[in-house]
Amino acid sequence: MELNNKTVLLTGASGGIGSALAHRLALAGTRLLLQGRDRHRLDRLLSGLPHIERHRVLVADLLSPDDRRALVQQVQQLGGLDVLINNAGTSSFAWLSDQTPAAVSEQLMLNLTVPVLLTRELLPLLRRPGLIMNMGSAFGAIGYPGYSVYCAGKAGLRGFSEALGRELAGSGLKVLYFAPRATRTEFNSPATVELNAALGNHTDSPEWVAGQALIALQRRQKRRWLGWPECLLVRLNALFPGLLDHALARQHATIARFAGHSHDKEMPS
Repeated sequence: MELNNKTVLLTGASGGIGSALAHRLALAGTRLLLQGRDRHRLDRLLSGLPHIERHRVLVADLLSPDDRRALVQQVQQLGGLDVLINNAGTSSFAWLSDQTPAAVSEQLMLNLTVPVLLTRELLPLLRRPGLIMNMGSAFGAIGYPGYSVYCAGKAGLRGFSEALGRELAGSGLKVLYFAPRATRTEFNSPATVELNAALGNHTDSPEWVAGQALIALQRRQKRRWLGWPECLLVRLNALFPGLLDHALARQHATIARFAGHSHDKEMPS
């Protein structure tokens, strides 16, 4: 898809991947609507973009129904959009039994429920031809210890993307699922960084991930997984999940240690 002069709503714009993607999109000639919760961070991002006058900051907490409604109204007042990128997300590296109900709920809301609801409300405002890109994860297809809730949200987002894409066939709208692997951003806790180092897991820069996301948008790729061996592991897990069961079982104690989990802990009441 030719992105020059297209209007793009990018959620989670001030995060690591979000800000890198904002720069790539601005250089490609888009008009950006930059969503985030922190106006200071959004303004700082905006000030560093080329053609600053073309872009707008939209402050909204996506967990708030009122803020989401206000965001949709702002998009409508600005004349609609051509591309929606559901990039906002969150994760917690912890065993399920060590997480509070509030933490579980927030992850599922922001990683799955919010993009579903926001997409539904913005569908009438998307011009044809148009694109919806849902920012997934390799963990959307590989269940990984310590990320059970995050995996649930991203797996749901993958299913949503596939189903919605089929619903919208012939409408002029195309749905893309873009799945990075571990990326070097503040999204990762220190424990996650230490775990990746201990296990030798590869991590990518947000700038590289953003470049690949831009290519996926331009080529309108329905499904894009990043990284090796992650691309292979996604396929193996789909066909032979027992192989990954055994492989991850060998890492189980190490993952649990970095997640701060003790098997002596009791389940919450």
